[in-house]
Amino acid sequence: MTVDAPGVARRLAPRFAARAAGHDRDGTFPVDDFADLRESGLFGLMVPAGLGGAGASFARYAAVATELARGNGATALVFNMHASVTGALGAVTEELAEALGVPDEALAARDRLLRAAAEGAWYAVAMSERGAGARLSRLSTVYAPVDGGWRIKGSKTFCSGAGHADGYLVAARSAADPSLVSQFLVPAGTGVTVEPTWDALGMRATSSHDLHLDVTVPADRLLGGVEGLALVVAQLMPHWLVASYAAVYVGVARAAVDAAAEHLTARDLGGLPAVRARLGRADAAVAAAELVVAEAARRVDDAPGDAGTNRWVWRAKLLAGTTAAEVAASMLEAAGTSATRRGHPLERLYRDARCGSLHPATSDVCADWLGVAVLGGDPDRDGTAPRW
Repeated sequence: MTVDAPGVARRLAPRFAARAAGHDRDGTFPVDDFADLRESGLFGLMVPAGLGGAGASFARYAAVATELARGNGATALVFNMHASVTGALGAVTEELAEALGVPDEALAARDRLLRAAAEGAWYAVAMSERGAGARLSRLSTVYAPVDGGWRIKGSKTFCSGAGHADGYLVAARSAADPSLVSQFLVPAGTGVTVEPTWDALGMRATSSHDLHLDVTVPADRLLGGVEGLALVVAQLMPHWLVASYAAVYVGVARAAVDAAAEHLTARDLGGLPAVRARLGRADAAVAAAELVVAEAARRVDDAPGDAGTNRWVWRAKLLAGTTAAEVAASMLEAAGTSATRRGHPLERLYRDARCGSLHPATSDVCADWLGVAVLGGDPDRDGTAPRW
């Protein structure tokens, strides 16, 4: 795969943008976008080079996600889920594997999944549940050992890419010991049923439908080969559960500025000082959010899971979601009533941007964790909301 992954994403973005309005209007999945992603080799972005991928850093992922989101935020959001799965799997070093007690056969199984991604397979995430959200400790999906593998039964919601992915990262609790939360890579097919439920305000093209599971998977589909690793990995790699969204919404915010500038220029409204001031403030706000995301990504690459790094992760998620919503609203107001018509790029971007604060951890939760840290507390113990 080419080294210039952000350049590849930048070239794909106009194609995605041209298709975005139709998929948003109809609530359909951008199949052609994902064919382009597969052909470009970006499914292997986070796969180590030794397994056929690009071996990208978290910072490189963030740059790619931002560029993709400037084309279609929904496509970038689903790609984020795949990158989260492959990025977390690829980040398990030999030292970390030894510390976690991961057996050699589990590492071999992990490598097979990563090679498949480099060759064009893509994975979705099936974590959230109705009534529990993304809190791993509250899941109702359960698993139990059976001859030759694991039986998994339960239902998931907000599964972006449902019905289109080659496999799903499924989080479930042990039926025998509910304190154990594990993750499985469940292949699409028999026992995995999609219920079309996604008809939302924004990100309408993500096909984030409900997923029902009553399936048996081989033993090697237990990620890490050890039960109970899901909560541990969430603590070690919160960036894949939090900050990866931030890069997407920075791209959505930048797309809103671009769309507003195009709209205002076409209507010869750029001479109005109030309009220029809105554009200037929006440009500064997006640039600031970009810098925070870039700094968080740099720290993730240097010291993943470190307490200081995690504070930057929360800052990135908080600022990206807030900035996207505020910038898109301001750009819509600057453009005027004509931009609120269905099908106008700013109308879609306004709705998409509003979703940024809602992904876990939500803006309020990130702010709470940061506030606890500022006061000298431990967000793991002292936050008002349970972490996972």
